[in-house]
Amino acid sequence: MFEDGVSNAEIARAVGVCAESVRRWRRVWEQGGASALRRRAATGRPPKLDDTQVEMVRAALEQGAQAHGFEADLWTLERVGAVVTRTTGVVLSRASVWRLLTGRLGWSLQRPERRAVERDESEIARWIAHEWPRIKKGP
Repeated sequence: MFEDGVSNAEIARAVGVCAESVRRWRRVWEQGGASALRRRAATGRPPKLDDTQVEMVRAALEQGAQAHGFEADLWTLERVGAVVTRTTGVVLSRASVWRLLTGRLGWSLQRPERRAVERDESEIARWIAHEWPRIKKGP
């Protein structure tokens, strides 16, 4: 449309953007041609872990927390950070560990059930059937 001499206002209406955007695009096009208008990769700080290191971390985490010397088989951000450091030599902040787990590994927050390991379901059923009616007040 720029090459055909279409006005900025007409391009803005046709594309559904404001005229200021078209003016900015036209300046870029005049300086660098159509290739200058192509989408570029997002800028920003590159991740500390490359894809190979992320897969190493995934494999290490899938072994479980106890395999890495932790008492309970429960992952916390601090524990994952320690495993990342041991596995790759890269130190990550808690926020970066969270982004690694949720963004790059696709994991989600899981909370353990708050239930006693010693819980005896048959004893609980017996107590409800026999003891509770005996001590319950009222009808």
